[in-house]
Amino acid sequence: MFVVTGATGNVGRSLVQALAAAGAQVTATSRGISDADVPEGVRYTRADLVEPESLRPVFDGADALFLQSGGPSAHLLRPQDILDVAKAGGVGRVVLLSSQGVATRPHSAAHGDLGRSIEVAVEQSGLDWTILRPGGFDSNAYAWAESVRTRRTAAAPFADIGLPTIDPDDIAEVAATALREDGHAGRTYELTGPALSTPRRRAETIAGVLGEPVRFIEQSRDEARAHMLRFMPEPVVESTLTILGEPTPAEQRISPDVERLLGRAPRTFADWAQRHIAAFR
Repeated sequence: MFVVTGATGNVGRSLVQALAAAGAQVTATSRGISDADVPEGVRYTRADLVEPESLRPVFDGADALFLQSGGPSAHLLRPQDILDVAKAGGVGRVVLLSSQGVATRPHSAAHGDLGRSIEVAVEQSGLDWTILRPGGFDSNAYAWAESVRTRRTAAAPFADIGLPTIDPDDIAEVAATALREDGHAGRTYELTGPALSTPRRRAETIAGVLGEPVRFIEQSRDEARAHMLRFMPEPVVESTLTILGEPTPAEQRISPDVERLLGRAPRTFADWAQRHIAAFR
């Protein structure tokens, strides 16, 4: 049985669907999950990663765990406690959703220090482990959904700086592969899209799928910072803006790992936009 934490998120939701479609027994968990969030036949349980004891009934009888690294609550996690509870429930394999920034920004409090501490707990857990380090998500474009729907505008800083953003469905498929198949223990995979993608180009792609113009507005760093501080902690905002505006060569590198693991090229941003355009109409 597979346990998927963060099961209502962009990656977790797709992973639950992929495992269920393959006929696997799945338990989906998050703080606010309901039957509307999971396919028919999938067990779901509300639990909170920041409260490891709440996970005991989730892990009972489980074989493998997909562990998302906490998102905005990552600094509150006690990863060793989570993994101890998982082992007590029978889990023998864990796939961790980490971040590319653990490697590319090792001295960043938001990405390197915190993310690496979670990775180390997984590596030292005694479980068979696999670590996934994606870069930016295509689904970050959801931040434009309201402005595109109501004003046909999209705003972002660093309009023409490209990063190889990745479709969350590709991350989910890689996670399903690592959970279900042998041969991935002790491996760390860097996950990117197939090409560099700029904010301006992503807005143009959404406009093309909509069949209507979308005006792109380039924000200054200060404008973007003020907006992001409404929903992200300051260290995360500062680190994210640095990655967006001053990416390292490693952060702009196209990784071969998705294609090597899935036997096909990663999906493009246009693929993602086609599937999710209803959010922007």
